[in-house]
Amino acid sequence: MKATVDQSTCIGCGLCADICPEVFHMTDDNVAEAIDAEIPAKHENSASEAADSCLVGAITIE
Repeated sequence: MKATVDQSTCIGCGLCADICPEVFHMTDDNVAEAIDAEIPAKHENSASEAADSCLVGAITIE
C-alpha cells in the first residue's frame, strides 16, 4: 500500500498527521504529505483511518 496526498486539495487541517504520523506529515507550506514509500503493514489501518477522516478527500491509498 502507498498513500498520496493531493496537495492542491489539502486544506492543511493536520488530521491525517495526527492520526498516522508514521505516514503523513505537514510540510513547511502547511499541507499534508505522505511518505514516499510503502506503508508499513503495522500502520496500514491507521493510514486508512487517516484517509477516511480527510475532510476534503485529498488522500488516496492504493
